[in-house]
Amino acid sequence: MSNGQAIRGTRIGATPGLHSERGEPVPRQHVTYWCANGHETVRSFALYVDVPQEWDCTCCGWPASLDPSNPPARQAAKPYKSHLAYVRERRSEEEAEDLLAEALAARAAARGERSLY
Repeated sequence: MSNGQAIRGTRIGATPGLHSERGEPVPRQHVTYWCANGHETVRSFALYVDVPQEWDCTCCGWPASLDPSNPPARQAAKPYKSHLAYVRERRSEEEAEDLLAEALAARAAARGERSLY
């Protein structure tokens, strides 16, 4: 049990940092971006950097610009395609049947069996 004479420790960062210890903060500018959905995103940049013309909206993910009256258009999202869908775009049904027959014949030959195709 402590009688009130205990030495208490502190963590780094537990007290407000002094500028003399950490250095002066960099001067900043706050830039506002607007997306096509009307969301407003505010970002902080150092004064000496070039501010990007577009930024992704933090609410919806669409691109946002500096001009609130003329935000960038929404990008069309591509639907998900499976591997089989991409294969079907490259091959016709006849080519697929030929490839399947060739692969089955090679497999049967490797096993020493007679091919059905």
